[in-house]
Amino acid sequence: MASIYDFTVNDIKGKAVRLDRYKGKVMLIVNTASKCGFTPQYKGLEALYGKLHGKGLEVLGFPCNQFGGQEPGSEAEISEFCELNYGVTFPMFEKVDVNGEKAAPLFKYLKAEKPGILGSEAIKWNFTKFLVDRKGHVVARYAPNDTPESLAGDIEKAL
Repeated sequence: MASIYDFTVNDIKGKAVRLDRYKGKVMLIVNTASKCGFTPQYKGLEALYGKLHGKGLEVLGFPCNQFGGQEPGSEAEISEFCELNYGVTFPMFEKVDVNGEKAAPLFKYLKAEKPGILGSEAIKWNFTKFLVDRKGHVVARYAPNDTPESLAGDIEKAL
């Protein structure tokens, strides 16, 4: 894959979504979980989305159950949890693996484009975030403990 826009992923309802639909937008791609200490970040992600969506920000949430079994539910349960507890309106996608042999191709690409500390590609925990600029370049990778609010400046520069 030469570009992030070459990927197709399934939304939380199982419908195929080509990422080229986000061409010209800034994307914040996050692996999420409903039963994690970082789960309250959904509130901050939704606030960013609400504030900056009109300027071209897309937040894309990808549930993942690889870290402590913290996303055990079905896609329907995840969707309901996010809407009821955090008012999530940004796009959510099917549950994926982000590490290992079964890692989603999108996350293999993101990790290769923006490795973590000491060049490690492995995602360490839920709520790792990748910032993609309007041209489709992966410009930053953020740790789970980097709050959505702390990313606002970088996102606004990318916009």
